[in-house]
Amino acid sequence: MRAAIFRNGEIVVDTMPEPKPGAGQVLVKSLACGICGSDLHARKHAHRMVELSKFLPGRKPMDLARDVVFGHEFCCEILDYGPGTTRRLKPGTRVCSLPALLTPQGPQGIGYSNDNPGAYAEQMLLSEPLLLEVPNGLAAEHAALTEPLAVGVHAVAMADIRGGEVPLVIGCGPVGLAVIAALKIRGLGPIVAADYSPARRALAERMGADVVIDPAKTQPYASWAEHAQMTEAEKAARPPLQAHLPALKPALIFECVGVPGVLQQVFEGAPRHARVVVVGVCMETDRSEPMLGIIKELNVQYVLGYTPEEFAYSLRLIAEGQVDAGALVTGRVGIDGVAQAFADLANPEAHTKILVEPWR
Repeated sequence: MRAAIFRNGEIVVDTMPEPKPGAGQVLVKSLACGICGSDLHARKHAHRMVELSKFLPGRKPMDLARDVVFGHEFCCEILDYGPGTTRRLKPGTRVCSLPALLTPQGPQGIGYSNDNPGAYAEQMLLSEPLLLEVPNGLAAEHAALTEPLAVGVHAVAMADIRGGEVPLVIGCGPVGLAVIAALKIRGLGPIVAADYSPARRALAERMGADVVIDPAKTQPYASWAEHAQMTEAEKAARPPLQAHLPALKPALIFECVGVPGVLQQVFEGAPRHARVVVVGVCMETDRSEPMLGIIKELNVQYVLGYTPEEFAYSLRLIAEGQVDAGALVTGRVGIDGVAQAFADLANPEAHTKILVEPWR
């Protein structure tokens, strides 16, 4: 079968053996797979990923001397079953799944693995217990966005929302847009979002942001403060010792950029007692001033991925039309176009989410 393969630091097109399903596994055809920002990071910082894996016991790192097939945001079609399966879904059924295989040694990731190719290939293997049937005749290209939406749903779930917070989303790429959509569904607002890209600011509004700002023109934290003023009743309800503090509602800041320096900017701009949720994946060593976090008593929560329940919930949100996932798709390529798509995604005005459709 044909695949876009990560080899020697580059994305190349080649053939590889067709996978054969083992016990409990399902052979599927890849219909659509989103190119994730993590894939772009992995191509550039693969050695860093391997280096850091030593701090994660039980996680098998990529062997960069061998081929790797990325692709973990996918919708597929069932082709065949391996032994020991119930075959509860018919061949031809469209499915999504967490990007993991269940093995006797424990779960193994799909996409950042030499042994478990992702969906930048024509075919791949999934574990039957993790399959979710795509409902409501949902198009494969929309169902493939379940995974990135689930990242936003999980980030909001981990934010310890207590009610009354005013959220600020820094960065409106796919991760930030998923966070905005999840915040909107939770009814939290006004949602303030910041991004330098006009195209992404427009998408942020479409996904539910109430206030969208260009950091080149407006300081995000000053704009947030304008929309976080307490009511007179809220001011009166404060304990006496808090009366001298700015009369602002609780801040909930989502860092969705993932490049060095941004977290330090958050520490500098965040108001006292802000809760900061770090969603963007920074692959490089970063620097921040702990004293700022201490003085302001910031609460910093790092997040990754999602639970199976959040993943299934995200698929339902898209299928029921509660999230306009299709708005994120700005391009489609076949296997031969993957390398160029990686380059094209560097321009936020041109692209937000490019889908790989290996059958093209």
